[in-house]
Amino acid sequence: MSEKGVKIEEPKGKLGVLIPGLGAVSTTFIAGVQAIIDGYTLPYGSLTQMGTIRLGKRTENRTPMIKDFVPLAKLEDLVFGAWDIFEDNGYEAAKKAGVLSQDDLERVRKRLESIVPMKAVFDQKYVKKLHGTWVKKGANKMELAEQVMEDIENFKKKEKVDRMVMIWCGSTEIYIQQHEVHQDLQKLEKAMIGNHDAIPNSMVYAYAALKLGVPFINGAPNLTVDIPAFIQLAKEKNVPIAGKDFKTGQTLMKTILAPGLKARLL
Repeated sequence: MSEKGVKIEEPKGKLGVLIPGLGAVSTTFIAGVQAIIDGYTLPYGSLTQMGTIRLGKRTENRTPMIKDFVPLAKLEDLVFGAWDIFEDNGYEAAKKAGVLSQDDLERVRKRLESIVPMKAVFDQKYVKKLHGTWVKKGANKMELAEQVMEDIENFKKKEKVDRMVMIWCGSTEIYIQQHEVHQDLQKLEKAMIGNHDAIPNSMVYAYAALKLGVPFINGAPNLTVDIPAFIQLAKEKNVPIAGKDFKTGQTLMKTILAPGLKARLL
């Protein structure tokens, strides 16, 4: 039960995973899920799939798998949808990313090829090194958000998913400080109509998701949902928001090692 007394339902049926950004991170994620389902590998690195939790005292030896203790969606129930600034399907995008070997990609080629990206919300001023060619057009950022909402509704109908979550896997945007337009929902919506510069691409996706009651996870160090307006909207819709970065690779090692080095005065 939540603090409002709202019952959290069992994770039954299909879970739609909506991903802005069909690049290295998201294609590796999708390929990994399919490889695990097909039995090519174990879910190495996944806390929920391989981790355990201790119950009671250590001497009691009660350490069930997290996935058996916490009601979670099964990997087989995940259905992926994505937006990207290039037309490449998941397989083509994964090949260009160069994270996985060709053998790994060929094993899950069918699943990756089935992920065809929708046109993305993209303004180059927020990600200067990219030049998107598969992008939405609209009179303002509110209109673009409405197009994303339409994409979400169409995805839900087409894939017959019961629940959805959106995970930002796009590139890191330029640094943006909190602005007056971020302070409440009314100001934010007015600013979206006015194409205010303080509303980057990621905020357009976050707005669309939250308005439809879809939880939003931020996988990059963008401002995105760390503003009062989105906290307000999330509370109104009673959906979670989370994330400041995936903390993978280099960032994760810095997070793990730096405190230890500092503690040893090294």
